[in-house]
Amino acid sequence: MERILLIGSGGREHALAVALASSPSCSKLWCAPGNPGIAREAELVSLRISDAEVVSRFCREQNVTLVVVGPEQPLTDGLADHLRSEGIDVFGPSQAAAQLEASKGFAKDFMARHGIPTAPYRRFGAGARQDALAYVQSHALPVVVKYDGLAAGKGVVVAATTAEALQAVEAMYDGVFGDDGIVVEGFLEGQEASLFAICDGERYLTLAAAQDHKRVGDGDTGKNTGGMGAYAPAPLVSQEVRQRIERTIIEPTLAGMRAEGQPFVGCLFCGLMIHNDHPSVVEFNVRFGDPETQAVLAVLSADVAALLASAARGAVDTSTVASVAVGFACNVVLANMGYPDMYEKGAAITGIDRAEGDPMVTVFHAGTTQNDDVLRATGGRVLGVTARGTTLAEAIERSYAAVGKIDYATKMFRTDIGRKAL
Repeated sequence: MERILLIGSGGREHALAVALASSPSCSKLWCAPGNPGIAREAELVSLRISDAEVVSRFCREQNVTLVVVGPEQPLTDGLADHLRSEGIDVFGPSQAAAQLEASKGFAKDFMARHGIPTAPYRRFGAGARQDALAYVQSHALPVVVKYDGLAAGKGVVVAATTAEALQAVEAMYDGVFGDDGIVVEGFLEGQEASLFAICDGERYLTLAAAQDHKRVGDGDTGKNTGGMGAYAPAPLVSQEVRQRIERTIIEPTLAGMRAEGQPFVGCLFCGLMIHNDHPSVVEFNVRFGDPETQAVLAVLSADVAALLASAARGAVDTSTVASVAVGFACNVVLANMGYPDMYEKGAAITGIDRAEGDPMVTVFHAGTTQNDDVLRATGGRVLGVTARGTTLAEAIERSYAAVGKIDYATKMFRTDIGRKAL
């Protein structure tokens, strides 16, 4: 039986907590630092997750058998390496393998070396502002400008005009995210999809494909966000397309990482563009995506604790999974007005119990705090309202019915999640 420590505090971690807590092979679940929703599933512990020694000491004292790392920053900081050096099993990649997300430039160079389909690109380092400006000045439109390092899902600008591209370059070199330089890419035609692969360094299992809605406004308008909603499985990813993704992207990525001495263990998140049934990589992430995880795990029938533990121990066990997709799920993100820029915070939330009166609905906490028995909206993304159905249309309808039962003064959401698939 597994004694599991889950790292993180968002909607992704709440979805993982629900899946792990309901796993037959999980005997105890802690989460650091967690949130009010996760507190219903796990014992919350106040650990400084940026301090690997503090985390490993807790694991030793509590006989933790598996650590599941939710967010990207601890992986980039090398938490998994430290825990493994202490003999603690971890679901999450090494610091070296986490470069696939931590550096867009590293990922693009890696894909070029291993023939993995992606957009043409050029890298510009921290001191190359003028070269980057000159390059985008002459680039065909649209053009994509990406911050090279971690930016919480917000470091990408798809520029329709040269002026917009130049503004993005200037902002990134002015340090809005840091000083890691940028990557400039050609624009990929098609529809976006996300596919998670549970990897043990050599073998893998893909879960249900999802489609995220990155833009803040209906009709995919406005600024990029961390994600305003998702649904799964995405009909866009047929069995044929899935096999092509596995053959041309996942398998060469795992083989390439192994060949370069940094085998990938954890969740390989493939952010894809599908055009005429042919996939290309938009970006890699090295952990479960948010909010896609909330929809993907909602349709997964599996002993998730046993699945992640088997991957962490180098032999992913597909027998732990009964089905990667039972029905459909739709997740609608409730945000605070103003997100993804400066937003209002602190409004009291009501109606979650009413929303979850439907047994097919789960409300995942992403940015909430509990003060004196009052639940408050304190994050940019506040809640993820996820509903299941036998059809996608049914899941969407259920999700929005639940959204209507939840209230807080600064509530904001998209009204068209999943509609494009219908």
